[in-house]
Amino acid sequence: MAKMAEKRDLISIADFTAAEIRRIIQRAREMKSDPSSNPLAGKSVALLFEKPSLRTRTSFDVGIHQLGGHAIYLGPEEVGLGNRELASDVGRVLSGYVDCIVARVYSHHQLQELAAYASVPVINALSDREHPCQIMADLVTIQEHKGSVEGLKLSFIGDGNNVARSLCLGLPALGASFTIATPRKYERYDLDEESLDLARQRVDQEKFDSVAVVALEDPEEAVHQADIVYTDTWTSMGQEAEAEIRKKHFQGYTVNPELMAKANPGALFMHDMPVHYGEEVEEGMLDHPQSVAYDQAHNRLHAQKAILEFLLAGR
Repeated sequence: MAKMAEKRDLISIADFTAAEIRRIIQRAREMKSDPSSNPLAGKSVALLFEKPSLRTRTSFDVGIHQLGGHAIYLGPEEVGLGNRELASDVGRVLSGYVDCIVARVYSHHQLQELAAYASVPVINALSDREHPCQIMADLVTIQEHKGSVEGLKLSFIGDGNNVARSLCLGLPALGASFTIATPRKYERYDLDEESLDLARQRVDQEKFDSVAVVALEDPEEAVHQADIVYTDTWTSMGQEAEAEIRKKHFQGYTVNPELMAKANPGALFMHDMPVHYGEEVEEGMLDHPQSVAYDQAHNRLHAQKAILEFLLAGR
């Protein structure tokens, strides 16, 4: 009897090698131009969502359908990881029904436990630590607009959150420098040293000589010579009680046309959405001539289809 291949998960962007990420980017672009393949025919995918969603739920639901599969949505009232049921029990039970679990959760620890006990692939559709599916779509978008990721510099302005962490772990492995600017005097918003160090290790593994991973405080210094300026909300879901104090602490970290003008000519402006206008961005920034935010949102569909195919069809 042939030995079954060990199942793969996407919990962190670092779960994929640089070569695998490039392969998925290329496949996403192929699927975007020719969406006719159906590698999920006869397969079912659970969408286990603790958090509300527009882009993630819609893009996964539509993408699974386009690939020939069947999506089953499970909201917090059905599941409640760690509350109504243990994540370990949920993983074991769902593995008997579906071929893959896509989970959008509050706790990264609960996600890890779910994946540890599930016998089918688990995809992180957002946790409090990482957002790898978003970054895969971002990489597709960057390659579309810049031709390549290698040799670029991305500057992230704002909180060292899940999106910043996945960008930090994903881009340097492909040869792009990553700089983050946070109000460092408060420390709580810094991107953790463990993630910065892991990103540098991935640079070393890929043998890039001129790729830098840098944490700064000054947004203007951060965007100097940047090819991409990226920002995200100052207050993520689950942090609503901190909204007012975060607005005070992040004064001066708003991305506007004046800050964009300090980056390289033709630099891309990126935002993963949803947007808090008047906070991390000025009103109208998503319509700025250099903005590719809506392209990012649309590329979620194609990137996630490529991820599903990679994990479920081994392509």
